[in-house]
Amino acid sequence: MLEPVYWDAGTARLLPRLLKNRTRGPVFATHRRPGPGKVVSSWDVCPDSGLARLSYDQARALLDEHTALHGVGTGWDLHEFRHSGLTHLGEQGASLLMLMAKSRHKKAENVRRYFKPSPDAIAELTSLLAPGDTRRGGGT
Repeated sequence: MLEPVYWDAGTARLLPRLLKNRTRGPVFATHRRPGPGKVVSSWDVCPDSGLARLSYDQARALLDEHTALHGVGTGWDLHEFRHSGLTHLGEQGASLLMLMAKSRHKKAENVRRYFKPSPDAIAELTSLLAPGDTRRGGGT
């Protein structure tokens, strides 16, 4: 079953560069065709160009390569990158149910594991209890 994917405006503007005028096939494709003897599902190959879907390992290596500051293995991690989005949404006030819907997690404890508010977000939350804070409704 295919599930909808929701793109924000910035991502949607990048899609034409990723698609390179392709109208079908995988969005994230490699720069070459599958090797001889490689069994690949028809869903994983662009029918027009013959390019294969980018594998998770290839995507991980590319993300690391393009974000590394101190050599291989020091760049962003795909798994952490995905879940940092949950943290940013949580810091903006998204509910646990919305975070679960976005990430497609079925259990709340799995989402909680990835929601790690920044020190600034914790400080802002703590400041809500400060005397005279008008956001509490009883300030001076």
